[in-house]
Amino acid sequence: MTIEATEKYRKIVIHPVWLRITHWLNALAVIVMITSGWRIYNASPIFPFHIPNQWTLGGWLGGALQWHFAAMWLLFVNGLLYLILNGATGRLWKKFFPLTPAAVLRDIKKALTGKLQHDTSNKYNAVQKLAYLSVIIDLILLVLSGLAIWKSVQFPILRDLMGGYDNARIVHFFAMSFLVLFIVVHIVMVALVPRTLLAMLRGR
Repeated sequence: MTIEATEKYRKIVIHPVWLRITHWLNALAVIVMITSGWRIYNASPIFPFHIPNQWTLGGWLGGALQWHFAAMWLLFVNGLLYLILNGATGRLWKKFFPLTPAAVLRDIKKALTGKLQHDTSNKYNAVQKLAYLSVIIDLILLVLSGLAIWKSVQFPILRDLMGGYDNARIVHFFAMSFLVLFIVVHIVMVALVPRTLLAMLRGR
Protein backbone atom coordinates (compact mmCIF):
# COMPACT_ATOMS: atom_id res chain seq x y z
CA MET A 1 0.00 0.00 0.00
CA THR A 2 1.52 3.35 -1.06
CA ILE A 3 1.84 6.34 1.28
CA GLU A 4 -0.93 8.16 -0.61
CA ALA A 5 -3.22 5.14 -0.39
CA THR A 6 -2.44 4.75 3.30
CA GLU A 7 -3.30 8.39 4.02
CA LYS A 8 -6.52 8.09 2.02
CA TYR A 9 -7.47 4.92 3.92
CA ARG A 10 -6.89 6.63 7.27
CA LYS A 11 -9.43 9.31 6.33
CA ILE A 12 -12.18 6.79 5.59
CA VAL A 13 -14.89 6.80 8.27
CA ILE A 14 -15.28 3.13 9.14
CA HIS A 15 -17.48 3.51 12.21
CA PRO A 16 -19.74 6.60 12.53
CA VAL A 17 -20.12 8.33 15.89
CA TRP A 18 -23.54 6.81 16.63
CA LEU A 19 -22.14 3.31 16.08
CA ARG A 20 -19.18 3.85 18.39
CA ILE A 21 -21.36 5.29 21.16
CA THR A 22 -23.94 2.50 20.99
CA HIS A 23 -21.20 -0.14 20.73
CA TRP A 24 -19.46 0.97 23.93
CA LEU A 25 -22.73 1.48 25.81
CA ASN A 26 -23.81 -2.02 24.78
CA ALA A 27 -20.44 -3.36 25.94
CA LEU A 28 -20.87 -1.66 29.33
CA ALA A 29 -24.44 -2.91 29.74
CA VAL A 30 -23.47 -6.47 28.77
CA ILE A 31 -20.53 -6.63 31.21
CA VAL A 32 -22.68 -5.33 34.07
CA MET A 33 -25.51 -7.73 33.23
CA ILE A 34 -23.21 -10.74 32.98
CA THR A 35 -21.37 -10.12 36.23
CA SER A 36 -24.50 -9.21 38.18
CA GLY A 37 -26.30 -12.15 36.57
CA TRP A 38 -23.63 -14.50 37.90
CA ARG A 39 -24.36 -13.27 41.44
CA ILE A 40 -28.10 -13.82 40.85
CA TYR A 41 -27.35 -17.30 39.52
CA ASN A 42 -25.34 -18.13 42.64
CA ALA A 43 -28.39 -17.33 44.80
CA SER A 44 -30.33 -20.11 43.07
CA PRO A 45 -28.05 -22.20 40.83
CA ILE A 46 -29.58 -24.40 38.16
CA PHE A 47 -26.44 -26.49 37.70
CA PRO A 48 -24.15 -28.13 40.34
CA PHE A 49 -21.61 -25.31 40.40
CA HIS A 50 -21.22 -21.68 41.48
CA ILE A 51 -19.55 -18.72 39.79
CA PRO A 52 -16.62 -17.42 41.90
CA ASN A 53 -17.94 -14.47 43.89
CA GLN A 54 -14.94 -12.31 42.97
CA TRP A 55 -16.13 -12.45 39.36
CA THR A 56 -19.60 -11.17 40.25
CA LEU A 57 -21.15 -7.74 40.79
CA GLY A 58 -23.61 -6.60 43.42
CA GLY A 59 -22.25 -8.02 46.65
CA TRP A 60 -25.51 -9.79 47.46
CA LEU A 61 -28.73 -10.82 45.69
CA GLY A 62 -30.53 -7.50 46.18
CA GLY A 63 -27.58 -5.46 44.98
CA ALA A 64 -27.04 -7.74 41.99
CA LEU A 65 -30.69 -7.40 40.99
CA GLN A 66 -30.45 -3.61 41.10
CA TRP A 67 -27.36 -3.63 38.87
CA HIS A 68 -28.98 -6.18 36.56
CA PHE A 69 -32.20 -4.22 36.06
CA ALA A 70 -30.36 -0.90 35.58
CA ALA A 71 -28.13 -2.44 32.89
CA MET A 72 -31.15 -4.20 31.38
CA TRP A 73 -32.81 -0.89 30.54
CA LEU A 74 -29.58 0.49 29.11
CA LEU A 75 -29.14 -2.60 26.94
CA PHE A 76 -32.78 -2.55 25.80
CA VAL A 77 -32.94 1.14 24.88
CA ASN A 78 -29.43 1.39 23.48
CA GLY A 79 -29.67 -1.96 21.69
CA LEU A 80 -32.96 -0.95 20.09
CA LEU A 81 -31.41 2.34 18.95
CA TYR A 82 -28.45 0.40 17.53
CA LEU A 83 -30.74 -1.85 15.48
CA ILE A 84 -32.91 1.04 14.26
CA LEU A 85 -29.92 3.12 13.14
CA ASN A 86 -28.26 0.12 11.49
CA GLY A 87 -31.44 -0.54 9.54
CA ALA A 88 -32.24 3.10 8.73
CA THR A 89 -28.74 3.86 7.44
CA GLY A 90 -28.54 0.65 5.43
CA ARG A 91 -25.45 -0.42 7.34
CA LEU A 92 -27.08 -3.68 8.45
CA TRP A 93 -27.48 -4.92 4.88
CA LYS A 94 -24.21 -3.47 3.61
CA LYS A 95 -22.02 -4.91 6.37
CA PHE A 96 -23.64 -8.28 7.10
CA PHE A 97 -25.10 -9.41 3.80
CA PRO A 98 -24.88 -11.34 1.58
CA LEU A 99 -23.94 -14.26 3.81
CA THR A 100 -23.89 -17.83 2.54
CA PRO A 101 -22.85 -21.16 4.14
CA ALA A 102 -20.28 -21.62 1.36
CA ALA A 103 -18.65 -18.27 2.19
CA VAL A 104 -18.57 -19.11 5.90
CA LEU A 105 -16.95 -22.51 5.28
CA ARG A 106 -14.44 -20.92 2.88
CA ASP A 107 -13.37 -18.28 5.40
CA ILE A 108 -13.23 -20.78 8.27
CA LYS A 109 -10.88 -22.89 6.19
CA LYS A 110 -8.74 -19.82 5.44
CA ALA A 111 -8.69 -18.88 9.14
CA LEU A 112 -7.60 -22.37 10.20
CA THR A 113 -4.80 -22.35 7.64
CA GLY A 114 -3.66 -18.82 8.47
CA LYS A 115 -4.71 -17.42 5.10
CA LEU A 116 -7.60 -15.20 6.18
CA GLN A 117 -6.57 -11.63 5.48
CA HIS A 118 -7.49 -8.45 7.39
CA ASP A 119 -6.44 -5.89 4.81
CA THR A 120 -9.26 -3.48 5.63
CA SER A 121 -11.40 -2.75 8.69
CA ASN A 122 -14.40 -1.45 6.75
CA LYS A 123 -15.38 -4.83 5.33
CA TYR A 124 -16.27 -7.98 7.26
CA ASN A 125 -15.41 -11.49 6.14
CA ALA A 126 -18.08 -14.20 6.26
CA VAL A 127 -16.97 -15.48 9.68
CA GLN A 128 -17.24 -11.98 11.16
CA LYS A 129 -20.66 -11.49 9.58
CA LEU A 130 -21.91 -14.76 11.07
CA ALA A 131 -20.43 -13.96 14.49
CA TYR A 132 -21.93 -10.46 14.69
CA LEU A 133 -25.35 -11.54 13.43
CA SER A 134 -25.31 -14.47 15.87
CA VAL A 135 -24.54 -12.24 18.84
CA ILE A 136 -27.33 -9.82 17.85
CA ILE A 137 -29.79 -12.74 17.77
CA ASP A 138 -28.34 -14.02 21.06
CA LEU A 139 -28.87 -10.64 22.74
CA ILE A 140 -32.49 -10.62 21.58
CA LEU A 141 -32.89 -14.13 23.01
CA LEU A 142 -31.35 -12.94 26.28
CA VAL A 143 -33.86 -10.10 26.52
CA LEU A 144 -36.83 -12.36 25.73
CA SER A 145 -35.78 -15.15 28.10
CA GLY A 146 -35.04 -12.53 30.76
CA LEU A 147 -38.55 -11.14 30.39
CA ALA A 148 -39.97 -14.67 30.68
CA ILE A 149 -38.11 -15.01 34.00
CA TRP A 150 -38.70 -11.52 35.37
CA LYS A 151 -42.34 -11.13 34.31
CA SER A 152 -43.41 -14.74 34.03
CA VAL A 153 -47.03 -14.05 35.01
CA GLN A 154 -47.36 -10.96 32.81
CA PHE A 155 -45.94 -12.71 29.72
CA PRO A 156 -47.40 -16.25 29.84
CA ILE A 157 -47.11 -16.79 26.08
CA LEU A 158 -43.42 -15.86 26.14
CA ARG A 159 -42.89 -18.09 29.18
CA ASP A 160 -44.61 -21.01 27.42
CA LEU A 161 -42.54 -20.44 24.26
CA MET A 162 -39.46 -20.86 26.44
CA GLY A 163 -40.83 -24.13 27.77
CA GLY A 164 -41.83 -22.79 31.18
CA TYR A 165 -40.14 -20.72 33.87
CA ASP A 166 -37.40 -23.21 34.75
CA ASN A 167 -36.55 -23.83 31.12
CA ALA A 168 -36.44 -20.07 30.49
CA ARG A 169 -33.67 -19.89 33.11
CA ILE A 170 -31.74 -22.57 31.24
CA VAL A 171 -32.22 -20.74 27.92
CA HIS A 172 -31.06 -17.52 29.59
CA PHE A 173 -27.98 -19.23 31.03
CA PHE A 174 -26.86 -20.77 27.74
CA ALA A 175 -27.53 -17.54 25.85
CA MET A 176 -25.34 -15.78 28.42
CA SER A 177 -22.66 -18.46 27.97
CA PHE A 178 -22.65 -17.91 24.20
CA LEU A 179 -22.27 -14.17 24.79
CA VAL A 180 -19.30 -14.72 27.13
CA LEU A 181 -17.68 -16.98 24.51
CA PHE A 182 -18.21 -14.30 21.86
CA ILE A 183 -16.63 -11.66 24.10
CA VAL A 184 -13.56 -13.83 24.74
CA VAL A 185 -13.08 -14.57 21.03
CA HIS A 186 -13.76 -10.92 20.17
CA ILE A 187 -11.07 -9.71 22.60
CA VAL A 188 -8.57 -12.25 21.26
CA MET A 189 -9.23 -11.14 17.67
CA VAL A 190 -8.86 -7.47 18.66
CA ALA A 191 -5.53 -8.32 20.30
CA LEU A 192 -4.41 -10.00 17.07
CA VAL A 193 -5.59 -7.09 14.90
CA PRO A 194 -5.29 -4.03 17.22
CA ARG A 195 -6.20 -1.50 14.52
CA THR A 196 -9.81 -2.69 14.84
CA LEU A 197 -9.84 -1.25 18.37
CA LEU A 198 -8.43 2.04 17.14
CA ALA A 199 -11.15 2.17 14.47
CA MET A 200 -13.84 1.64 17.10
CA LEU A 201 -12.34 4.40 19.25
CA ARG A 202 -11.73 7.08 16.64
CA GLY A 203 -13.90 5.88 13.76
CA ARG A 204 -11.19 5.93 11.10
